[in-house]
Amino acid sequence: MVKQNDLSAKGPSQRQLRVGEMLRRAVSDVLLRGDIHDADLAHVSVTVGEVRSTPDLKLAIVYVLPLGGENANIVIDALNRNKYEIRRSVNKLVSLKYSPDLKFVLDRTFDQLDETRRLLDQEIVKKDVESSDDL
Repeated sequence: MVKQNDLSAKGPSQRQLRVGEMLRRAVSDVLLRGDIHDADLAHVSVTVGEVRSTPDLKLAIVYVLPLGGENANIVIDALNRNKYEIRRSVNKLVSLKYSPDLKFVLDRTFDQLDETRRLLDQEIVKKDVESSDDL
């Protein structure tokens, strides 16, 4: 009998991570060059923070954030509206067996980073850190 492994608990595979990084660079290049002709994307700098792909590599979730975080919902909607054009441009840069479907979502890691900094700047936390350094 074959032992079944629960791969979802282990996190993404090396292949998923490699493909995600390749796609991140390709999507970033496409957006940087301005290959997408949409009024909502014109003159907007977009940061592509991460790309996560499903285990079968047929769906890639692209985490993006417009520079300054302004008009984020408009930019996300425009990217999702033009995802087929972006996908076609990405396919020219990356060679994969299947072209993954792209889904653009807002990257909230920068907000979490700000919250972490705020928590670490609290006096009670600073006292804890200083007392643990004495040990």
